[in-house]
Amino acid sequence: MLRTPRALLLDFGGVLADAPPQPPAPPGLVRRLAELVDGAVPHEQIARDLGEGARAYSLWRDDVGRAGDPTELPHAQVWADFVTRSWPREARDAVEREATPLAYAWTWRQEWAVRPGIGEALRHAADAGLPMAVVSNTLCGAAHRDFLSAAGLSGLFRAEFYSDEAGPRKPNPELALLASRAVAVPIGDCWFVGDSVHRDIVCARRAGTGAAILMRSPRTDREPALAGVEPDARIEDGHGLLALLREYADA
Repeated sequence: MLRTPRALLLDFGGVLADAPPQPPAPPGLVRRLAELVDGAVPHEQIARDLGEGARAYSLWRDDVGRAGDPTELPHAQVWADFVTRSWPREARDAVEREATPLAYAWTWRQEWAVRPGIGEALRHAADAGLPMAVVSNTLCGAAHRDFLSAAGLSGLFRAEFYSDEAGPRKPNPELALLASRAVAVPIGDCWFVGDSVHRDIVCARRAGTGAAILMRSPRTDREPALAGVEPDARIEDGHGLLALLREYADA
């Protein structure tokens, strides 16, 4: 039996939105960087360094996720540490000045789509008086926020917490605790819904949420098992979340 929720904390990618893999070096971003550095770095090197940087940043995220209380890197540091470190000083400075809009462009995906059943589940929760918050690791939360606004879902959330803005990265429990305080509901009365055992379920356990719900996504299937860590419930999509909310509405 799960504890009846008084609030929902939800991940973005894999829960609120489908996030198909993005090419390591998106052509549009390569062109934008080439224009920004005005020929100081060859187009081919930009594409290569961006692709290698994306892979290195992904490995960093995995490594830091195994640390005690991981925190997000500033936008400028992501570019400096993972992409532009071998570029001429003028080119590095140009990227640093535009670090945040470039991070937005690197994060945004035209292919994002609201996950099946999520709209219905969120509106059901809102009608039931459950405050909700987004709790997401991301290079640029502004891109996630704009997507949710365009999808007509922003008004359903009491708050949105993104690692690049708030600082902590899941599984650091502080990101969930910030959201709990923002919705004014004790963390033990919140359900946490995520698609990653290593980040979301561990975060939920460390924070002390009332329930840790695993929503399956392609990332879920790619993750290795984590000994001793299991969700309280497993669901496939928003339809599964809605069914779970209805089941425990008066539990």
